[in-house]
Amino acid sequence: MSSWLNNLLQYRGLFMLIFVLGIGGTFQYGFHISVLNSPSQFVKTFINDTWIHRYQQPIGESSVRLLWSFIVSSYCIGGLLGSLGSGYLASRYGKKKCQLCSDLIPIVGALLFGLSSTARSFEMILLARFLYGINAGFGLNIHSQYAGEIADKKMRGFTNTSISIFVTTGKLTGQILGFREILGIKSLWPLLLATSGFWALTQLLTLPFFPESPPYLLMEKQDKDGCMKALKQLWGDRDHQKEIDDMLREQAARRSGRSLGVLELLKERSVRWQLYMLLALTITLQLCGINAIYFYAVEVFKAAGFQDAHIPYLTVGVGMCESTSVILCSLVVDRFGRRVFLLTGYASMVLALGLLTLTISLQNMYSWMPYCSVILIFIYTFSFGAGPGATTMTINVEIFSQEVRAAALVIVGVINWLGLTIIGMVFPFVVATLEQYCFLTFLVIITICGVFLYFYLPETKGKSSLEIKEDFNKYNFKKQASIEPSSEIYVISSRF
Repeated sequence: MSSWLNNLLQYRGLFMLIFVLGIGGTFQYGFHISVLNSPSQFVKTFINDTWIHRYQQPIGESSVRLLWSFIVSSYCIGGLLGSLGSGYLASRYGKKKCQLCSDLIPIVGALLFGLSSTARSFEMILLARFLYGINAGFGLNIHSQYAGEIADKKMRGFTNTSISIFVTTGKLTGQILGFREILGIKSLWPLLLATSGFWALTQLLTLPFFPESPPYLLMEKQDKDGCMKALKQLWGDRDHQKEIDDMLREQAARRSGRSLGVLELLKERSVRWQLYMLLALTITLQLCGINAIYFYAVEVFKAAGFQDAHIPYLTVGVGMCESTSVILCSLVVDRFGRRVFLLTGYASMVLALGLLTLTISLQNMYSWMPYCSVILIFIYTFSFGAGPGATTMTINVEIFSQEVRAAALVIVGVINWLGLTIIGMVFPFVVATLEQYCFLTFLVIITICGVFLYFYLPETKGKSSLEIKEDFNKYNFKKQASIEPSSEIYVISSRF
């Protein structure tokens, strides 16, 4: 307990910055994934009423469906654009300035949402969702970069895991605010969708009191005094020369004096296996079946006999289970490491998906089978949160050095937003075709990627960027390493 209190006091600046970064960063991303579910019918009604007001006739059902799909997909398009631009802007202007400028975007979007009903304009809703997407694309990448650079080895796991904490907290907040008892009613839906402006304003007013990331100040701006001041504000007033020396060694190991772009990163041989890890981790996160679980949760709860009025609260309970498991993982990930949580999470998810396929198939045969399905849904969600949900972004941030991290996270963002769009379009057809057997597809994907990561992903706990890079070099330069000893033997034998 005394050690925990000492850390709380010593790193109080770091903890405050973690919260400030999160509330305007990945929290916004998670919030907008879930918040549109509750007022969806109200927005569709508003589109029809607006059409009647303009043209004195109702809009066709297919046209409403088309406009609604544009509103939903505009968020992903904006997110993709924001993600693509985040790497260059963060490297050139710094994370702090980019995040502050990005906060202005959802404030404008919130005004558009708030005034859309008065102006009788569904186009304002479409534009606002697009702006929210740009902000979320920026926030997902810049928050991840910022968080990956502000903690020392001792607190790095917790700090990086906070990226996932705010994603799940954002999704949960969007669900809760959408309750009929809060903002999920016809008269308040514009206010519900405009609350994103409040989170952005909170960050806009508080982030200026915190420093830019120390590695950026030292390695990009050559500001050693600014770096030292930032370290003392975030990590406490003690000697930080060792950490500065580590940054200088990483800077000296650079092949160029600047951060690499995405195309340069793709051509760089020294990070080839890091990119393989990134692809495996990110694709598995998108295709692990968490969306299918939330979709099937409603049907399972109905089969178990729960009333329709209670099901939204049970779905929020699933979201709370995910959030709780991410938070618990963040508290101990620096002690046990990333691999153990990631691989254990994969194994538990595979087991839960296999059993869930069986219980859903048999739920009409036995009255108690739906309750088993309910338990398995919570087990799967907990395993996801404590496993890949918490550690995927942490590992993606840690396996890349300062020189290439921004470009690597752009790739993560592009995969994430494209995956979100494709899943949104394809997933309903997959579920309709395969029904509960769609879980077997996710099971196979998790198993293949889990086995690959088990053999090739090194532990990153407590290691510097250079040490992690050395772990990957045995794969990146495997052929070169195998040739060098043989050539050395040839030289020795020629001497004799």
